[in-house]
Amino acid sequence: MQLSELKLVFASNLIRLRNKAGMTQAELGTMLNYSDKSVSKWERGEAIPDAWVLTRLGEIFDVSVDFLLSSHDAWVPPEAEEDAVTYSRGMIYAVAILAVWTMALIAFVVLWWVGILWWPVFAVALTVSLLVYLILTVYFKRTKNLQFILAGFVLSVFVLLYVLALPWGNKWQLFLIAVPAVVLVFLGCNIRKRPRKAMK
Repeated sequence: MQLSELKLVFASNLIRLRNKAGMTQAELGTMLNYSDKSVSKWERGEAIPDAWVLTRLGEIFDVSVDFLLSSHDAWVPPEAEEDAVTYSRGMIYAVAILAVWTMALIAFVVLWWVGILWWPVFAVALTVSLLVYLILTVYFKRTKNLQFILAGFVLSVFVLLYVLALPWGNKWQLFLIAVPAVVLVFLGCNIRKRPRKAMK
C-alpha cells in the first residue's frame, strides 16, 4: 500500500470512529493535545499522525493501530448507519439528574410526614446530581467542559459540608479551602503534554 492510499484509509477509519463516538474534531484534538486543524488535516487524507498519536487513538476508540491503518470494506456506509438505534445523550443526562432530584424530593416529603423538616437533602441532591453528570460526561467522552463540571462538583461538596456541619462555629471558613481547591481543579485540567524539543 502506498503512502497516499494509507492516508486515505486512515482518514476514512478516523472519520467513522470519531462519528460513531459522537465526538467533534475539536473534542478529539483536545484529548490528543492537538488542534482541530490537525484532526481535520488527518481526516482529509493530507497527513498521517505519528506512532504515539496512532497508539492514543487506538486507546480512545478501543481498536488496534493495525485496525486504524487497514481497509474495512465490511463497514456499513454512513447512510445505513442512520437506521441504527442511538440514544440521545441529552435525554440520558436529563433522566439521570431528574431521577436524583425525584429521590431527594421523595426523601424530603417522607421525612416531612414523620415530622422532620430536613432541607439539607437538597444540598445532598445537588452534589449527587453533579457527580452523576460528571460520570456521564466521562463515560460519553464529552470532555470539553469537564473542568467546569469538576469544579462545580468540588464546590458543591464544600456547600454540602457547610450545610451539614451544624456543630461547627465558623463554618464559612470551609470556603477558604474551597477557593484553592477549585483553582487546583482548573490548573490540573489544563496540564498538557508537550513534545520534547530535539537537541541541537
